[in-house]
Amino acid sequence: MQTRNNWTKEEVLEIYNKPIMELLYDAATVHREFHNPNQVQVSTLLSIKTGGCPEDCGYCPQAARYHTDIKGNDLMSVQQVKAQALRAKSSGSSRVCMGAAWRNVKDGPEFDQVLEMVRTINKLDMEVCCTLGMITENQAHRLAEAGLYAYNHNLDSSEEYYKEVISTRGYQDRLDTIGNVRKTNVTVCSGGIIGMGESPDDRAGMLVALASLSPQPESTPINALVAVEGTPLEEQQPVSIWEMIRMVATTRIVMPQTQVRLSAGRTDMSREGQAMCFFAGANSIFAGDKLLTTPNPDVNQDMEMFKLLGLEPMKPFVKKAQPESVEAQYSKYQDQGEKPRWTRPEHKIERNEQAKVAAKVAKA
Repeated sequence: MQTRNNWTKEEVLEIYNKPIMELLYDAATVHREFHNPNQVQVSTLLSIKTGGCPEDCGYCPQAARYHTDIKGNDLMSVQQVKAQALRAKSSGSSRVCMGAAWRNVKDGPEFDQVLEMVRTINKLDMEVCCTLGMITENQAHRLAEAGLYAYNHNLDSSEEYYKEVISTRGYQDRLDTIGNVRKTNVTVCSGGIIGMGESPDDRAGMLVALASLSPQPESTPINALVAVEGTPLEEQQPVSIWEMIRMVATTRIVMPQTQVRLSAGRTDMSREGQAMCFFAGANSIFAGDKLLTTPNPDVNQDMEMFKLLGLEPMKPFVKKAQPESVEAQYSKYQDQGEKPRWTRPEHKIERNEQAKVAAKVAKA
């Protein structure tokens, strides 16, 4: 099977809606052509700066405008991050993904600190991924020099449904950030969330957008919405395991060489359901008791599941060689004090506005 960048929504929907046994067979066949079906990458997601985000993403408890139980914290120190990375490595993780609740990266001391975190973890012989919001081309080069392996920037949904979830940033900004990352040797991690009220058409539209990128993302997280009280999407019912399996299988067929990440929502999945997702082509999970701020299965439970299913954790740098870290004093790319004008569509989303009002009342 050849990788295609010209999928249509109709073609993707046809795959998504296949009889489940046929879909599973097709996806598993593709998976075995491009990947070792008995290896799954274990990654640890670490929130290095929590809460206070100015965005209005309807699913996110870290948005400052909503009233949730999330406790914010300032940027972690390099030593704190190193300690967490060593703990993750001892538990079987080969990648650390650092997330900061920022709209976009701003040049200055905090970004310099993140760059040092990247250097530190890369020197532990672990893959390093960051999700920091929108970034410029120069910032992407600085992350690459520090030794970043991957940059995560999810599309979240189709371009059409995106406008029903987020009003404070534009879809094109997401694509432009991915484009900036592609000007470096850093790999791209980009996926989305299902269960936000979108239709199968929207799920297909998201996959078309991702598959149309050339090259396609090296990894794609498939998240099931974890509805958090206080957010606009708090009333959304969880997606069924069959929807997750269909989404994983379709992603595997449409993006055959991509690592498909079984991400948020695993706490509501049985081992049998997760096994079906692995069979359908998922070959990466996030381990640890939290995914940024939402619950996640304990790493010991995951290792028990791996043993039961005969799976083994993937070693780091299997798909791509380990990048070198350039020390700050030798860096070619310097702080430019950039102030990019990322878009702010600012159209109104009724449920987001209602959640914002409710938060003001709760805080009064």
